Order: sequence, then C-alpha cells, then structure tokens
Amino acid sequence: MTQSLKIDFVSDISCPWCAIGLSALEQALDKLQGEVAAELHFQPFELNPQMPPGGQDIGEHLAQKYGSTPEQQAEIRDTIRQRGADVGFSFNAGGRGRIYNTFDAHRLLHWAGLEAADRQPALKKALLVACHSHSQNMESHEVLLRAVEQAGLDVPRARAILASDEFAPEVREREAFYTRQGIHSVPAVIINDRHLISGGQPAAAFEQALRQIAAEQSAAQ
Repeated sequence: MTQSLKIDFVSDISCPWCAIGLSALEQALDKLQGEVAAELHFQPFELNPQMPPGGQDIGEHLAQKYGSTPEQQAEIRDTIRQRGADVGFSFNAGGRGRIYNTFDAHRLLHWAGLEAADRQPALKKALLVACHSHSQNMESHEVLLRAVEQAGLDVPRARAILASDEFAPEVREREAFYTRQGIHSVPAVIINDRHLISGGQPAAAFEQALRQIAAEQSAAQ
C-alpha cells in the first residue's frame, strides 16, 4: 500500500547544497514510486536576509562569513560540482561571481505554493538552475520572471507581486516559524512535521529514511 508523506523542504535559492539535496530527494522518490507518494512543499529560509541590493562578491562573502581562504573555497566548489554531477545537477564551472538577496524569489515560491502548487517544484528548480548553473542575478526581476515563465506560471501576476510587497509578511512568518523550530541551516527536510533530515544527503540516504518512515506509518495504521 502506498504511503502518503508530507515533505517540507526548507531551503534557500542561494544554497548549493539545497540544489544537491533536492535533486537527491527527487531521485529517491523516483525509486520509491508505488511505496511512497510525496506531498512536497517548499518553505523559505534566507541564508543572508540582510544582503543589500547589488549583492556581494562571493569570495569576499565566504571569507567574511566562514573565514575560508580562496584555496578552501575552490576545494569546496569542486566537491559541490562533483556531488551535483552525482545527482544530475550541473553547477557553473566558474562558480558564482556574486551572492544576492533572495527574498523576492521566496515571495514568488510562496505564491506558487498557494495558487499553483503543482508548478511550485518547477519554479524552485528553474530558480536553482538560474542561480547555480547560470550564475544569474537572483534579485533581478527579469531573471525571476524568466523562471516563472519556464515553470509555466502566470508572468503578469508574478510581475504584479514583484512590484508590490505582496506575500512579504507571510514569507517572514514562515521563516520565523522554522527558526523557532530550531532550523538554522539548510536544506532541512521535514517529513510529516516530525522527522528531520538535515543537509544535502545522497539519494540513498533519503531513500532509506523515507522507506523507514513509510514503513512505520504503515505499521501504525
């Protein structure tokens, strides 16, 4: 009997491990077809909520935030590219020149979740590709609207949202909720509001965890 699982994927567009984690989760769910039916929701988390307009040089940002050297950053980029390749996600070989505020992207994702939930995953993936595969400016409304169009969503509606503060209170409330729940790093994958899987895990780890949760749910029915 197929088990239905609610999955809240708490993440930020600018997080490369979130792109890896989502791709791995999708691979795991493909393998679990017939065993698990996932109700997937994307929830907001901002790694850099105070990032000013225009963003920041990413090397400078990583050095300030984590104390990493250029050599360490290059090594981490190589690891991320390999982990991405393992799950079918392509990272720009040159990395990203700048890191940007992602609040508007989260507002669009919130809107998609409310008004076109079946298209929300497509929007999330289009935004991740724009950020990490193409190193685009993720505060640019033009970049965001292209992702909306690629996801098959209503571009004029999205443009109106971006021109206003619509969904800003709702996104901030959701961000605060997950912070209160103890989420301080992403991706954080929450199953049935109870089970937490942290980090950009390999597909096999997601598969094992989801199968175990589904089995426990089935036994309790």
